[in-house]
Amino acid sequence: MRLDATASGLFPIAPTPFTPDGRIDEASIDTLIARYLKAGATGITVLGIMGEAPKLEPEESLHLTTRFIAGMGDLPVIVGVSAPGLAAMRWLAHAAMDRGAAGVMIAPPPSLRTDDQIIGYYRQAVEAIGTDIPFVIQDYPLTLTVQMTPKVIRQIVQDHPSCVMLKHEDWPGLEKISTLRGFETDGSMRPISILTGNGGLFLDFEMERGADGAMTGYAFPEMLADVVRLSKAGRRDEAHDLFDAHLPLLRYEQQQGVGLAVRKYVLMRRGFIASDAQRKPGSALSATARAEVHYLLARLAARDSRALAAE
Repeated sequence: MRLDATASGLFPIAPTPFTPDGRIDEASIDTLIARYLKAGATGITVLGIMGEAPKLEPEESLHLTTRFIAGMGDLPVIVGVSAPGLAAMRWLAHAAMDRGAAGVMIAPPPSLRTDDQIIGYYRQAVEAIGTDIPFVIQDYPLTLTVQMTPKVIRQIVQDHPSCVMLKHEDWPGLEKISTLRGFETDGSMRPISILTGNGGLFLDFEMERGADGAMTGYAFPEMLADVVRLSKAGRRDEAHDLFDAHLPLLRYEQQQGVGLAVRKYVLMRRGFIASDAQRKPGSALSATARAEVHYLLARLAARDSRALAAE
């Protein structure tokens, strides 16, 4: 399957499961895939920022990608190929597509500061990987420090027919979604898929502004899938009620520096992965933090029974 502008639903950002000694946990890859499919995933993204991609050897990255492609069957797999150099990006993009990936995701390097630099970078990236590979723009200024205006995104989309999706992670970013959808309405930008990140922190209103779904890694992907589904069905209050029940845990997971540790810990408690280990360097939860997570899970369980097993 090739990624296109109609993509929607839930594309979880998959964490890379490790054993406590730092090896890739092969069995947990299969468990993750099974649980994501059960949660209602319509695709998946691997080697994202939360997937600890920079800690992997190139061969490990390709092996992980291949395992996810095989496990997801006919559903699309997007592969993060961002790299300091375009040669490494080209190698991974071509290798992943040869093994059946649906498309790739490209984040701008933090050194970019002007609109012309951003537009020029994506031009060079597309020249490197080829115009036949569908790609996703990752717009994540909080981490990448690159500010992309709606007009810059529009220019990239219009310049490159192979750009089919925006991973929207600006904060605040609701007006950006509205502006981009406005460009589509007035005919100045062709339609693209918009999936949102930031751990799902603004998913409730992002859907109402015109997002097509979520591409993020909150430890309850079922909630993300349900909010997307309820929003698309016009069941606004139900979507917000479910989202509000998860908001305290979701907010806790968004802490800079320990967010991945929280997410992996909850995923481990829920049976998605066998260990919450990160490959070094990585953060770990203190005993106090773990107790706080248990408290949040217990409170969540009173409103969403899916949290019971993780208390």
